[in-house]
Amino acid sequence: MGLESLYQEIILDHYRAKHHAGLRQPYSVEVTHVNPSCGDELVLRLALAGDRVEDLSYLAEGCSISQASTSVMSDLVIGRRLDEAVGLHDGFQAMLEGQGRVELDEEVYGDAVAFSGVAQFPARVKCAMLGWAAFRDAVWRASPGGTDD
Repeated sequence: MGLESLYQEIILDHYRAKHHAGLRQPYSVEVTHVNPSCGDELVLRLALAGDRVEDLSYLAEGCSISQASTSVMSDLVIGRRLDEAVGLHDGFQAMLEGQGRVELDEEVYGDAVAFSGVAQFPARVKCAMLGWAAFRDAVWRASPGGTDD
């Protein structure tokens, strides 16, 4: 099995068996994000315990890439300090916007490296970033000075 096939299988596995899907309580903040170009929709709940991501749950409708990416992201950020989790967001975004020139450390990003091929398809970058952008928005809204409206 080639690397591209393996990456496709990882994405399909996360799409078929979404990790942390289904909205849970308690939560600190809830955000809704929509990708108007393709109709993907996501409601994300973030539960914080001090400076750590205690839980993240979501309800998603849309393409396999957006849902699988959110599944992978939830695995990566739960249990991490907020600064670490936001750093993961920034690295993932840089990889997607790097058009194949930015590689992720597989030991740090795990299954997220499977989305490296998406960087070659600009229309799909927004799909892969939907959950990550919602997470970043939720962190901002939960921070002092952020808004939750």
